[in-house]
Amino acid sequence: MNEDRIEVEADEGLMARIAWLYYNDGLTQSELGEMFNLSRVKVSRLLEAGRAAGLIQVRINSRHHGAIEAERRLQECFAIADCRVIPDGPGTPVAERLGEAAAQYLMEKLRPGQLLAVGWGETVSASIRKLGYVAQERGVGVVSLTGGVRTYVEGMRRANWDHTVSIIPAPLIVGSPALAAALMAEPSVSALMDMAIDADFKLVGIGAIDERATVVTHGFIPPTDIEPMRRRGAVGDILCRFFDREGAVLDLPLHDRVVGVNLDRLRGASRVIGAAGGRSKVPAIRAALRGGIVDILITDEATALALLAEEEAS
Repeated sequence: MNEDRIEVEADEGLMARIAWLYYNDGLTQSELGEMFNLSRVKVSRLLEAGRAAGLIQVRINSRHHGAIEAERRLQECFAIADCRVIPDGPGTPVAERLGEAAAQYLMEKLRPGQLLAVGWGETVSASIRKLGYVAQERGVGVVSLTGGVRTYVEGMRRANWDHTVSIIPAPLIVGSPALAAALMAEPSVSALMDMAIDADFKLVGIGAIDERATVVTHGFIPPTDIEPMRRRGAVGDILCRFFDREGAVLDLPLHDRVVGVNLDRLRGASRVIGAAGGRSKVPAIRAALRGGIVDILITDEATALALLAEEEAS
C-alpha cells in the first residue's frame, strides 16, 4: 500500500472537510491550517494525496475545457513550445477569431520595446489590427518578413500602428530570379531580413493549396498553378514558400522570385507563431509542425482534433 493511500485512509474525513472548504468556500491553505491546527504544508499534502487517490476530483465546467486538453496533446504530439486552441464558435470567420487569439497571445508575451516580425494573410492582418493600441502603448516595433509593401501598409494603417514600422521595400514576387537576388543582397533589405529573423516573436499564416488560398486571391500566383503544385507534393505555404507533407521546401522556380525570409531561416528561429485553422488547412498545418517551421501554434478546436486524429493514425 503506497504512502498516499495510507494517508487517505487515515485522514479521509479530515481530507473531505478540508477539500470542501478549500474548493467550495474558497478558504486558503493557511486559513485551513489555522482552523484544523495543521501546517500549511500538511494541508497541501492532504489535498494532493486526495487528488492522487481519486477522492478529490476537480471538474472544470467551461467551454474551454476541451480546447485546453487539445493544447496539451498537441504540444506532446508535435513537441512544440506552446499552443493555444480556441473553442469552436458560430458566426465570426475563423481567420478573424484566430487573429484575435494570436493578438491576445502576443499581448500576454510582448514586453515594452520588443520587436514583432510578421508575415501576411487574413489571419495575420486581423491580429495586427487588434494589436495596434497595445503596440503603441508598449512601444513595440514591427518588421515585415517579406516584400509586398502595399499589403503591409494597408494593414498597419487600419491598425493605427504609428510606432516603429519597418517594411522590406520590394514586391513579394518579382519578375526574375536575378532581380530577387539583387534586391535581397541590398544592405538595407538584408538588414531588415536579419532584423525580422531576430525579432522577439514571429507571426505567420499557414496557407492551404487550393483556389481560395491568399496567394491566389491576392493575385500572387494564378489558380492554374495550384494543381501542378499539388502534383509535385505541395500541401501548404508560409511566406509564399511551398512545402510538402513533411515540411520540406519544394524546389520550385517561383521561390527564386520571392523577396523575403526563406523557410530554412525561419525553421532555425525560435518563437515562430503559426496562426491558422479550418479543415482545408489541416495538411498544411500538420506539415509545418512536423517540419519544425513553427514552434507555437494558434488554431481552433475542430482543427486541433483533426490534426491529432491524423497524426495518431499515421
